[in-house]
Amino acid sequence: MFTAAAESFLRQARAIQEDELRRFTARVSALLQGPEAGPEAVDGLQRLHLTVAATKYPRSDVYCDSCRLDGKFVELLQTVLCSPKSPEQIQVLCAAILREMSPCNDLILSCDEIQDTKLLSLVSSVLLAQENKGEVAAVGQRVVKVLERRLEGQSARFLLPVLANVISLSPESLTEEQTNVVSKKLADWLRYASMQQGMAQPSGGFFSSPRTKQPAPITEVDGAVATDFFTVLSVAQHYTEDQWLNVQTFSMLRNWLLCYGGKQLNTLNPDDKAGVDMSVTPMVPTTGRAGQQLPPRERLRDKALEYCQRLAEQSNRRPLKKEDGDLQKACLIEAVKIMDIICKQDSSYVCRAVSFLKVLHSRICGDATYARALLPIAQFFLNHSKLAAVDSDAIYKHLLTDIPAQLFHNPSLAFEFVQFCKDNSQLFTDSSSIFRQSFPNLFKFLAWNSPPLISEFVDLLPFLLDPGTAIEIFHLLLDLPCLTAALDIQLRAAALPASEKAVGDPAGKPATCLEAFRHPLYRDTFQYLLRTKAAPLDALDSLVPLRQLLGSLAGSPRVVQCAETVPVLLELFFRVVAEFADGSLINQLVVLLLQRSDQLYEIPAFKEDVYRVLGSQLAVLCRLRPALVVELSTEILEFSGAVSNIQSKEAIFSHMAWAVGEYLSVCYDRRCTVEQITRFFESLEAVLFEITQLRPQASTPSCAPRAISVLMATLTKLAARSQDLIPRVSMFLSKMRTFVQSPAVTSVYSEEDLEEILIRATELMNLLKTPSVAQFVFTPPPASTQFQREVNDSLPLALRMVTQFLEPAPGSMPV
Repeated sequence: MFTAAAESFLRQARAIQEDELRRFTARVSALLQGPEAGPEAVDGLQRLHLTVAATKYPRSDVYCDSCRLDGKFVELLQTVLCSPKSPEQIQVLCAAILREMSPCNDLILSCDEIQDTKLLSLVSSVLLAQENKGEVAAVGQRVVKVLERRLEGQSARFLLPVLANVISLSPESLTEEQTNVVSKKLADWLRYASMQQGMAQPSGGFFSSPRTKQPAPITEVDGAVATDFFTVLSVAQHYTEDQWLNVQTFSMLRNWLLCYGGKQLNTLNPDDKAGVDMSVTPMVPTTGRAGQQLPPRERLRDKALEYCQRLAEQSNRRPLKKEDGDLQKACLIEAVKIMDIICKQDSSYVCRAVSFLKVLHSRICGDATYARALLPIAQFFLNHSKLAAVDSDAIYKHLLTDIPAQLFHNPSLAFEFVQFCKDNSQLFTDSSSIFRQSFPNLFKFLAWNSPPLISEFVDLLPFLLDPGTAIEIFHLLLDLPCLTAALDIQLRAAALPASEKAVGDPAGKPATCLEAFRHPLYRDTFQYLLRTKAAPLDALDSLVPLRQLLGSLAGSPRVVQCAETVPVLLELFFRVVAEFADGSLINQLVVLLLQRSDQLYEIPAFKEDVYRVLGSQLAVLCRLRPALVVELSTEILEFSGAVSNIQSKEAIFSHMAWAVGEYLSVCYDRRCTVEQITRFFESLEAVLFEITQLRPQASTPSCAPRAISVLMATLTKLAARSQDLIPRVSMFLSKMRTFVQSPAVTSVYSEEDLEEILIRATELMNLLKTPSVAQFVFTPPPASTQFQREVNDSLPLALRMVTQFLEPAPGSMPV
């Protein structure tokens, strides 16, 4: 956050007018062309840099126009930048302003003749910001040429960041000869940096010692004198030039190997021969495994693997400073990633790396602070365990079992972990069953860190689903907000003092969620909800008391946010399951759908959204398997015969009633009998009568007009298939005019809704006057799809067809 003064200055910068900017640049220009650019010039350039940066992008809070500097002033900035007389601070500010203006049409800079590495670094940063591949290639060519020669009194460490930017923007800019030159230097900088500390620059003060001190040796993070080669984890008060190059080389090593470590490049300039490198003399001879000299690319891989193994060994030391401990972990992660790349590019390293990483894993797996390092180790074994013929299930099991259960509340780890699982979903499912069995653990990340992880789980969920996990995942999705609440309780219980962790009276009922967490009455259900692997719950009602107990947390922002992700994942769940579900699984899901609609966490908005999704997906399942209406007739009758369901779960009820009318037919299932049709008819007739009857001195139950329309259409469809029922439904439909005109009803429904109900009742009643036509309209063949739609869509089309059939066009011959 900016301070008030900084925010005020930013607003002024964004609101600067063109004439004011012109006067200001003229003043800065005069200062830069003076005999000596002093503090005033520095202050002016700093203000100008902020103005250019503040107006680079349009803002909605303050009117601002993009800061356009005069062409002559831009030329002056470039002249001052390249002038050897300019102070370094002035050069840095000129380069910063030119970068902020990029891409700039007035740029005349070139790096072709620059020898000074500091200046080359500044000019290159401006050229790379132009987003021009030609400029990027020119910078890359120049930097490599400067690195080729021996740098007398110059520092190569100013050029490695430039080279790292070049390979990020345009790796094809370098020829194969050039990459070989750089690879050789990188290998030497990695392996042969000095083992003595650098000397402090003499201050020249009165107390400076006239004696020349002997350089001190490099130490490890635990203070011990280093006995092996220098790495980024080696400690010194002052670093030498080659030690800085060592650190920079390691920082860009992974990208360099990815770009140039495993492929032959096409030579862009065949006449450009790489010279012999004389700038670094190895301390020991560099030979291959059989004594032969290794090519630069292979030699870099060899030295890089040694370096990474040394880092892993150094990470085992106890650091004297906390920041060194953080650095150890970051370097260990990077080292394992680099080893993975090396083994991908040269499989001869795999066995050597596998044995090393197995030992490393066994050393760090018990330390939760190294959890992030377990991800690249698991990635390595996913990529190489088959080639090395090693069993890696223990590594995957620990990763997927212990880490989510312990560290689900760490947001950065949660994102990296889920991203890792998403990226390796196919590898996991192909190589180990542990992945799918660990889904309850993985969902802890989403339960605690939603909605930031919802997009990752949208990609991940299809890999977790199969016929064996679908039912349990369905339950878990519906209970996801409960899981969030349970995780909250778990964390709070763990933070309690030891004196408060004792279990209370086992015979009494716990008063709070914290007390219930260890109470025998709830212990098993808490453990089930917080399980680490798949374990189907036998008794569906077992979690009901726990859901009620956790109701006190239903308003928690974290629980509410989690609840908002459930509908998205539910829709994806049914879409994926529809691809592999057989009849048995579909039947199971429909039964559970109806049962679980009564067993949801008490968040009103959550329940409404879930009912909407379950209703629409119920229609999809019935369309996939129409026979389920006959096979599950008992469960469907129990659900559709309850008036309370039409009022509280209208979305599910309407789709269920529609499915009964659509698929309870001998056309879809020869097991369908007249007795079944009659039984469904009588049940739904009773429900429609209950919600539309007009009782004296009684309020009319309010339910959605859509539900009334669907019930009328369903009863009509069933009557068309069992024509003995036609008089009953016709009489019922004829009374709908009285219903919609009743004052008690008009006070509940809108005029448009009542008109729609009456129109629908009239249309249905007219169709039933010709039973044979009604049977044709309401019992389409299964192959026809134009009638297999929501009745609100199909009925108008059917009515138009019947009208055309019964009323021939004028002039046509009667049949």
